[in-house]
Amino acid sequence: MSTTRVVALSGGIGGAKLALGLYRVLVPGALMVVANTGDDFDHLGLRICPDVDTLLYTLAGLANPELGWGRRDETWTCMRTLETYGGETWFRLGDADLALHLERTRRLRAGESLSEIIADIAQRLEVHAAIVPMSEDPLRTRVLTAAGELAFQDYFVRRRCEPRVRALRFEGEERARPSARAQAALSDTSLEAIVVCPSNPYLSIDPMLAVRGMRALLENAAAPVVAVTPLVGGAAIKGPTAKIMAELGLTPSAITVAQHYRGLIDGFVLDERDAALAASIGEPVHVTDTVMTSLAARERLAHEVLQFAATLRASGAGAP
Repeated sequence: MSTTRVVALSGGIGGAKLALGLYRVLVPGALMVVANTGDDFDHLGLRICPDVDTLLYTLAGLANPELGWGRRDETWTCMRTLETYGGETWFRLGDADLALHLERTRRLRAGESLSEIIADIAQRLEVHAAIVPMSEDPLRTRVLTAAGELAFQDYFVRRRCEPRVRALRFEGEERARPSARAQAALSDTSLEAIVVCPSNPYLSIDPMLAVRGMRALLENAAAPVVAVTPLVGGAAIKGPTAKIMAELGLTPSAITVAQHYRGLIDGFVLDERDAALAASIGEPVHVTDTVMTSLAARERLAHEVLQFAATLRASGAGAP
């Protein structure tokens, strides 16, 4: 029998903050984090899974607090040496981080699934939560910009999100299916809550929703689905969410985000600075401080999100 009580959908840095809070307030084994793999790509001959790795490092207590990505106490000998050879260094990979990419690539080529590899690495890092990919199938985010169509990392890292975004598409969405563990967890009638972390709705959550069958799993889930706003006062704490929304002709507002998730969610967590918007959200709302500047803040928000989900569940939300 599964021990998963809560499933979180998460991208990288922003979502990982709440995922860590949930991880710390739940009992070991109770949390599953479904990670966006739309950002994955092959670089220097290696398979890179940025959001998966951010979640692994964050829950293992290994995340780099200065950079916000990669491992703490990192060294950069490989990148410096690679530069002397004229190699590509625009996507920086630290020496310790490289070890994970090397081992993952080796095992993928040997026939192991991404889910199997992540589970083993998580166990070795003593992470007592399940981190699973949204799909075993390749689905890649492509960004249509004024500078042409770009692969996600080309847009996000090499171009630093500078080109104006015209549209997004998800290459491979017609073939991708939810990973087996994600599908089983989201279908579990004993599940208590599904949390959409405060990740970029368009770059991190939409790739998950583009996986065939994922939207239906959320719509039919027995547990209430709660989304946490990624915007505070119309701005993102980190990342290009507000910029992208404006370029797509959308108002950068928590209201717009809630509308984007309409039909999928049963409740919305709104930042207290936007409390005046609560009546316009269109879903049951919990208003609180959503800015996670400390570990205590992440744990507090996680507690509140779970309590909100419990209230929704008691009212019948999410019931099949």
